Amino acid sequence: MGKIDAAKLRNVGFVGQGDAGKTSLAEAVLFASGMTDRLGKVDDGSSNFDFDEVEIKRKITINSSLHHADWKDHGITLIDTPGYTNFLHDTRSSMSAMGGTVLVVSAVDGVKAQSSMIWKWAEEFQVPRIAFINKMDRERADFKAAIAGMEESLGTRVAVLSMPIGSEENFKGIIDLVRMKARLFSFDGKGTFQEADIPEELKEEAEQMRFEMVEAVAEANDELMEKYLEEDSLTDEDIFDGLHQGTKEGIFTPVVCGSATANCGTHLLLDTIISCLPSPVERPVKVGTNPKTGEEVERKPLPDEPFSAIVFKTIADPYTGKLTVFRIVSGTLKGDSFYNANKEENEKFGQILKLEGKKQKPVSEASVGDVVAVAKLKYTETGDTLCVASAPIIFEMPKNPEPVISFALEPKNKGDEDKIHSSLKRLIEEDPCLKVVRDEETKEMIISGMGQVHVEVTVAKLQQKFGVEVILKEPKVPYREALKKKVQQHYRHKKQSGGKGQFADVHLEIEPMPRGTGYEFVDKIVGGVVPRGFIPAVDKGVQESMQKGILAGFPVQDVRVTLYDGQHHAVDSNEMAFKIAGSMGFKRGMEQASPVLLEPVMHMEVSVPDECVGDVIGDMNSRRGKVLGMDPQGSTTVVNVQVPMSEVLKYAPELRSMTSDRGMFTMGFDHYDEVPSHMLDKILAELKVQEEGQ
Repeated sequence: MGKIDAAKLRNVGFVGQGDAGKTSLAEAVLFASGMTDRLGKVDDGSSNFDFDEVEIKRKITINSSLHHADWKDHGITLIDTPGYTNFLHDTRSSMSAMGGTVLVVSAVDGVKAQSSMIWKWAEEFQVPRIAFINKMDRERADFKAAIAGMEESLGTRVAVLSMPIGSEENFKGIIDLVRMKARLFSFDGKGTFQEADIPEELKEEAEQMRFEMVEAVAEANDELMEKYLEEDSLTDEDIFDGLHQGTKEGIFTPVVCGSATANCGTHLLLDTIISCLPSPVERPVKVGTNPKTGEEVERKPLPDEPFSAIVFKTIADPYTGKLTVFRIVSGTLKGDSFYNANKEENEKFGQILKLEGKKQKPVSEASVGDVVAVAKLKYTETGDTLCVASAPIIFEMPKNPEPVISFALEPKNKGDEDKIHSSLKRLIEEDPCLKVVRDEETKEMIISGMGQVHVEVTVAKLQQKFGVEVILKEPKVPYREALKKKVQQHYRHKKQSGGKGQFADVHLEIEPMPRGTGYEFVDKIVGGVVPRGFIPAVDKGVQESMQKGILAGFPVQDVRVTLYDGQHHAVDSNEMAFKIAGSMGFKRGMEQASPVLLEPVMHMEVSVPDECVGDVIGDMNSRRGKVLGMDPQGSTTVVNVQVPMSEVLKYAPELRSMTSDRGMFTMGFDHYDEVPSHMLDKILAELKVQEEGQ
C-alpha cells in the first residue's frame, strides 16, 4: 500500500502488565493483516517485536518496538511495549507516540498494579483506550471476572463488543455483539473462522450484553441518547459513530476478546482499532513553547502546518549507530535536515526510515501522524522536539521516573574502565532512566535503574552489544557523621627545625546544627590576633578534616565552627600552619563532642493490592520504617513510608515476591537521621569487615 492519508492512520500501543500477551497479540495482528506469512512466537524466539538477544533469552519484552499493518485501507502503526515493572518507563515514554492503546488483559490473571499504572498514564496523556481480554482458551480463564476487574481497578465503564463462546478447553469462538453474529474458529493458527448464528443457549445472555453496550454507547452524545430514548434502539451505524466518539472522549472503554496465540478474535480487534480509535488529525491541538520568545504556540495536526515532531525513543546499535525515533505532530518531513529546538542545533540525516521490528524501510517523506526514525544524529536525545528553524517550538515531555535500586559496578578485566564508560553512555542514550555516577566518597562507579532486572539486563547488553563484562556488587551506604554536643577546643601547631618554623594557635567553638543545614564557619576574631589573611586557611583546614570523621571515616555534616581567639607569630605563621591548626583542632574537638553516625533515610511510595497492605506495613516495620499514611486508589493502596536506605537496598525483588509481582514503588532520598544506639556497634563492625575485605 502506498502513502496513506493521515485520517486513515492509527498509532496504537499494545499495553498492559507482563505476561498478558501483548507481544503475541501484536504478532497475531501482523499475521492477520498479511504483513507476515507465519505467526511469530515469543517462546521460540521468532517474534518480530522481541528480537533483542536478552529479550529472546528471558522471553519478556524489555524494549518497546514498532511495526505496521494495513487493514481495510487503513495504516496501523503497532507499538509493542514492556509490561514488567522494571521496564515500564519505556512504555510511559512511548505514550507520546500513541494515538490510542489496546490494553491487553489476561482472562486468567485479571488486572494487576502495572496495568493500573499504565491506565493512569494513558489518562494523563489523554490517550484513548480499547481493551482485549486475552487467553480465553487457557485454564482458569474467566471473562466476566476480567471485565469486573477492569471496572473496579481502572474505574472505567466498559462497552463489551464481543463475548466468548465457552472458555478454557471449551473456548470455541466469539459473538460479535454489534452485528449479533457468532464467529466459530477452526484453531488452525490462521485465524480462520466461520460466521454462524448465535448458539441458542447464549442468545439471552448475548442480547442482555448488547443491551448494556448500546446503553453505554448512547451516552456518547445527546443526539444519540435522544434517538435511543425515542426509538429504544440504535442502528449499527449509530453504534459505530457513538463508539468512536465515546472512545475518543474516554466515556467508556470498548472491549473485545479472544486468544492471541491461537489468533482468535484478531480480525474483530483490527476492525475495532480502525472504528473506535481516532486518527492523528483528530488529536487535540498540541501546545508548546517558542524557545526564543517564551510564548505559547500551537501546532494543529495537519500536513500543511510547520513541521514538528517529538522524539520518544533512541536505539543504540553498535553497528548502525544511533537511531532516533519520533512521531510527527504537524507538517511534512522531506529533505535531509531539521532543527532541534532543545539543543538549538541543525541536524542533518540521510534517509527517513519506517521501522519494521529490527528492520528499517526507507521512505521518501513522512507526514503528520507518521512514526519514523533517522540515523546518526549528533545532538538529539529522547524528549527533544524537532521542527523547522523558522517556526521553533518545544513540546514538554514527561519527566523520567527516578531509579529505585543501585549497584556498584566494576570491570571484570582490568583496563576496561574507559570502554565501560563509553558503552554505558550509549546505553543511557537508549534508556534515560539508567543513571551512572562516580561516587567520590566511596570511589565506586554506581549504576542505578528501575529494578534489579533492569540493571542486570543493562549488564547483559554491555556484554552482548559492546563486549564488556562487569561485576555487580551491593553499593556502600553513604553514611555521615555528626556531633551531639557543643565543645571548645584549643589547638596550637608549632614546628621548629632550624630556620623559619611554623606557628598557629586557634580557639574553636564546635557545635551541632539542625539536620540538613550543612556547615557554617563563623569568624569572631577581634584585635587581629589571627591576621585576616590566615582565617580562610583555618576554615579550609576544618573542612578538610570534616571529610573523614572519627567514627567510621564518613564526612561530617551539620556543624557550626566558630573561630573566636588565637595567636600568630610574625615570622613563623603562614597559611599552611593555620590550615593544619584548623584541621587538627576540629579533629580533637570532635572526639569530645559525642560523635554520632547518620544514615540516609528514603521516602518511598509503595503501591500494592489492598490484600497485601498488612504484609507490606509489617515488613516495613521490621525494616525500621515509619509509615506516614495510606492513600486508597481503587483496588490498590499507596503506602507512604520513610525507611533507612540500608534496609531497602534489595527491596525490589522482595516486594515482587511479597505481592506476587503486583507491587510497585518509587523511592527518593529524604533526609539523614541518627543511627539508633542499639544498632551502632553492629553497623560499625560490618563497615570494618567491608573495609578489611577490600
